[in-house]
Amino acid sequence: MDPVEKDIQARKEEILAEVRAIFKANMKFTDWNVPEANDRLGAELIIGVMQEALDTLKKEVEEGKYDIY
Repeated sequence: MDPVEKDIQARKEEILAEVRAIFKANMKFTDWNVPEANDRLGAELIIGVMQEALDTLKKEVEEGKYDIY
C-alpha cells in the first residue's frame, strides 16, 4: 500500500467524524436561527451545500490544484 493511502486509511475514521461534526454543527445553527425549522429539510439543504463543496474540491483536484500543496 502506498504511504499516502496508508496515512489516509489510518485517519479515515477521524475524517468521517469531522465531516459528521460539520453537518451536526450546521443542523444546530439552523435550529438556533429557526426554532420551528423543518429539520429534515434543513438536513437535506445542508447536505446539498456540503455536496456542492465536495464537488468543487473534486473538480479542483482533477484540475491539479492540489498536486503541490
